Amino acid sequence: VDVPAAEDLAVRAAQALQVASGSVLGADIALDKRIPQGGGLGGGSSDAATVLRALNLIWGCALDVDHLARLGLRLGADVPVFVRGANALAEGVGEVLTPLVLTPAWYVIVAPGVAVPTAPLFQAPELTRDAAPETIARLSCGTARGNAFEPVVRARYPAVAAALDWLGGLSAARLSGSGACIYAELADRASAERIASTCPAPWKAWVVAGAERSPLLAALEDFGKV
Repeated sequence: VDVPAAEDLAVRAAQALQVASGSVLGADIALDKRIPQGGGLGGGSSDAATVLRALNLIWGCALDVDHLARLGLRLGADVPVFVRGANALAEGVGEVLTPLVLTPAWYVIVAPGVAVPTAPLFQAPELTRDAAPETIARLSCGTARGNAFEPVVRARYPAVAAALDWLGGLSAARLSGSGACIYAELADRASAERIASTCPAPWKAWVVAGAERSPLLAALEDFGKV
């Protein structure tokens, strides 16, 4: 996928780090995109966080994680949580993060074959803007409130609505971020794989395990040992 440099979060993250650190070094950045673009899975934000953390180490910038998280916030509201690399409840714009312990689980993720741009959804007049705040207690026990984007996306994207209805007939289905991907949480891998194996074409389904810690942190630690 060709993305203009001015819109590429990975490039913008590198440029932001150069400015903040005063580094004159450069880098060649290659992305192997394995998740759907416009899927609401945080791919772009994760890419930006990876660039900030990795180049901070490679370039020897020595900026602390708090500084990197502040840089990330300028790029996107969910970049800070990826910079820190651990489960958290995000509040404010995305800068107030409270560590969160989640029950181990497996997830079925379904991509209904459409991309959902986030910006128009925030501008949608029908978007609920006074939803009750989420709580750690509800998130921890799996009773989180609904996604305010879901009714808007359902109405605007029939493919997403159909996927939610299909998956919802098998388990509790939720919209991921602003969509288009949806997911269901399962207690074990076998249950998740049974559902994924019945995913209708042309949709795609993946089975993934929940993670307490981003694999990025382990990669950074290994790099530091070289």
